Amino acid sequence: MAEKTYNVLFICTGNSARSILAEGLLNYLGKGRFKAYSAGSHPAGKVNAYALLTLDKMHLPATGYRSKNWEEFAKPDAPVMDFVLTVCDKAAGEVCPVWPGQPMTAHWGVADPAAFAGPEEATERQFMDTALTLKRRIELMLALPLARLDSMAIQREIRDIGKVQKAAQ
Repeated sequence: MAEKTYNVLFICTGNSARSILAEGLLNYLGKGRFKAYSAGSHPAGKVNAYALLTLDKMHLPATGYRSKNWEEFAKPDAPVMDFVLTVCDKAAGEVCPVWPGQPMTAHWGVADPAAFAGPEEATERQFMDTALTLKRRIELMLALPLARLDSMAIQREIRDIGKVQKAAQ
């Protein structure tokens, strides 16, 4: 019997940096067990160049991303999500669309590297720090024995993952 593929939607306000990084990381690290998507409540309309540079530096695909509205994933023909994870505080506080299939939700808030104003090297470091925080959270999610946990245990675990701080802190 084939193992289930879990659909995961990462949400941020602009869908230009954090949610894009999370999408790229999970699609790579999930090795087909997970299919990641990203969207924003108020999409920026373009993907931040530093997000793509960061994915490239991590040796992950850095093409094919686009900034899109979360309403795309609330439509009847959209993929049914198993998980919807907010990665910014602003999107977590907004009223979300009703997601078909009643996915599990959690908040994995991380600071917005796109809001950082500084020299290029420092900006690149901010994006990499954000990507590494998301990577660690995704690795924790991937380690969960999802097939053996009931839905309440999974919900508790994915919410707890959002509380994991940066390793450097």
